[in-house]
Amino acid sequence: MNKTNEIIRVYGRVQGVGFRYSAQQIATSMGICGYVANESDGSVYIEAEASSEQINQFIECCRKGPSRSIIQEVRHFPGQLMNYISFRVR
Repeated sequence: MNKTNEIIRVYGRVQGVGFRYSAQQIATSMGICGYVANESDGSVYIEAEASSEQINQFIECCRKGPSRSIIQEVRHFPGQLMNYISFRVR
């Protein structure tokens, strides 16, 4: 499997609604490594490493978010492969 790294930024009501922990659960269940963190501008920052197909499925999950979130925008672009070994909340 060719791994790829994708930087994902999620905007909207995504802090204080369990978004990071939801993302961690989904990523772990999909075999995706990387991390998720809150940003000072109110967005969530994600680095995800897996196959392109897994990343695309994960991005679709990010577009939905947990039930209390309101997703306004999801931006993503290729990042540098970091060879993460798990998916963590930061």
